[in-house]
Amino acid sequence: MSRINQVKTLMASLEGDLDKFYNKGNKAAGTRARKSLQDLKKLAQDIRIEIQNMKNN
Repeated sequence: MSRINQVKTLMASLEGDLDKFYNKGNKAAGTRARKSLQDLKKLAQDIRIEIQNMKNN
């Protein structure tokens, strides 16, 4: 369940940065959003590998 909490935390910070970027034109928020999206991608891949390993064992 800690993985779910990690995803939720990442999404919450991402939501704020995306709002600042799209609605307020804050370019630094866009940079933070891109970093958060990359972290989310890595976390999702780690979760996929973990699920596959658990399924195969």
